[in-house]
Amino acid sequence: MFQDIPVDVGVAYEGERIRRSEMYVEFGGPDVKFKFELARVRKPEEVKDGEIIIIGPDIKDIPEGSSVPLGIIVEVAGSQLEEELEGIIERRIHEFTNYVHGFMHLNQRYDIWCRLSKEAFKKGFNSFTYLGKVLIRLYKADFPIIEKIQVTFITDPKEVERKYYEALKIYEARDAKARGLKDEEVDEFYGCILCQSFAPTHVCVITPQRYSNCGAISWFDGRAASKVDPKGPIFRIPKGECLDPFRGEYSGVNKIVQEKSLGAIKRVWLYTAFNYPHTSCGCFEAIAFYIPEVDGFGIVHRDFKGVAVNGLKFSTMADTTGGGRQVDGFHGISIEYMRSPKFLVADGGWERVVWVPKAVYERVKDFIPEKVRDKIADENVKTIDELKEFLKSKGHPIVERWKQTEAEAKPAEVKVEEAGISAPQPAQATVMEGISVSGIPLTSGGFKITLKGARINIDKVIIRRSTPTS
Repeated sequence: MFQDIPVDVGVAYEGERIRRSEMYVEFGGPDVKFKFELARVRKPEEVKDGEIIIIGPDIKDIPEGSSVPLGIIVEVAGSQLEEELEGIIERRIHEFTNYVHGFMHLNQRYDIWCRLSKEAFKKGFNSFTYLGKVLIRLYKADFPIIEKIQVTFITDPKEVERKYYEALKIYEARDAKARGLKDEEVDEFYGCILCQSFAPTHVCVITPQRYSNCGAISWFDGRAASKVDPKGPIFRIPKGECLDPFRGEYSGVNKIVQEKSLGAIKRVWLYTAFNYPHTSCGCFEAIAFYIPEVDGFGIVHRDFKGVAVNGLKFSTMADTTGGGRQVDGFHGISIEYMRSPKFLVADGGWERVVWVPKAVYERVKDFIPEKVRDKIADENVKTIDELKEFLKSKGHPIVERWKQTEAEAKPAEVKVEEAGISAPQPAQATVMEGISVSGIPLTSGGFKITLKGARINIDKVIIRRSTPTS
C-alpha cells in the first residue's frame, strides 16, 4: 500500500516524538502564528480524485531548521457524505499523519504543530506529495463512503494567512450548531481515544455541553463518527444512571472510561477540576489551573507566550496536566467548553475564574456572566499579590468567598489530656511535616487533638509534653 513512500507507514509510529535537535523542518507550532487544517465536503465535480496540490515552497525547498506556516485542506466527495462529517474527517489528519515514521503531528484546527525528522528527509521524504498520498490512501481505506479526495498543502505565508481566517469562520459555524442542546436531553454521550498514542490512559468524554478537550469534536461530530465508523476511535457511551447531576457523574461513563483506559481511570466527574476530574491528553486548547492563594482559577491557552499569574508557563503546566492523568487543579479544556453553562459548574463556574489572557477573554466574553465579566484579571496582572488587590478593587465574587471561608474556619481547638503519666518526663517533641487536615481528629500516644470546623494547611506542627510542676 505504501511501497512508493520512502519511509515506513503504520500504526506502530503513532506517538513518535521528534525533538528539535532531531527535526529537519517544523510546520506551525508555537513560534508560527498562522497554521490550520481543514476538511470540506464538496460536490463531486469540485474534487479531482487523487490530486495533491502544493501552494508555496515544498519540503525540499525549505531551509533545514526552519519553522514555517502550514495549511492542510482535505476535500472529499461522495453520495453519502454530509457536511456534519467534516469535523470527524478533519480530526483524522492527526491520526493518519502520525502513521508516517519520522513525521510528528500535534494538536488540531488552528493549533497544529508538525515536525519532519532529519532521518526521514535523508531517506527521501522531501515532498508533501508523499504525505498527500498517505492521507488519500488511509482516508479511502477507513472511510469507504469517500468516493473522491484531494489534498492541498499551503506554505506560502500570505495564502496561509488568508485561508486561516476563512477556516476560523468555518470552525465557529460548526461550534455554534452544538450550542443549546443540554446533557440532560440526550441518552448517550460519545468517547474519543484518538490521543491515546500520546496519552495512553486518556479517554475524552464528549457531551452536548462538554466539547472534546482539543476543541475539534462536538457531540454531533461524535454521533456522526460513531455511525460512519462504529469500530473506530470515536464511539458511543450510553449514559447509564446519573449518579451526581451537579458534578456530572454517570455510571455509563465510568464503565466505558474504565474499560478504555484499561482500568487506570475508574471514575469521572465531568464538571469539576477536583477529585475525579476528566483526564487531559496533550491536545487541549487551554488549561484551567487552580490558584490556592485566592481560591480561584486561572486560564492559560496554548498560544500564550508569557508567564501566567502563578509564575508558570503554559508548557510547564501542560506537562503536569497531560498524559491521561487526573490531576487536581490542573484541567485541560477546550475554548468551546468555556462557553458552556456546565463550565466548571461544580467549582463555581465563571464566578471562580479570576485570571484570563485577553486573547481568550475576547473569544468567550459574550458567554461570561455579566456579574463577573469586567472583574477578571488579564496578563497585565502579573503576581499573586497584584491579583489579590485587583480582585478586591473590582469586587469579584471570589472576595465574598474568602470572607465566608474565614468565618467558617474558626480557630482550631487543641485539647491535651494527660494519660496516666506516673513520673516527670523530659520534654519531647513530635514533628509532623506537610500535614493538610480538615476536621480530622488525630490521636496518638496519650494526646487527643480535635479540629472542629477547621480548614488548615500546616507546614509544621510541634507538640511538646509539658513537665509537671511540683
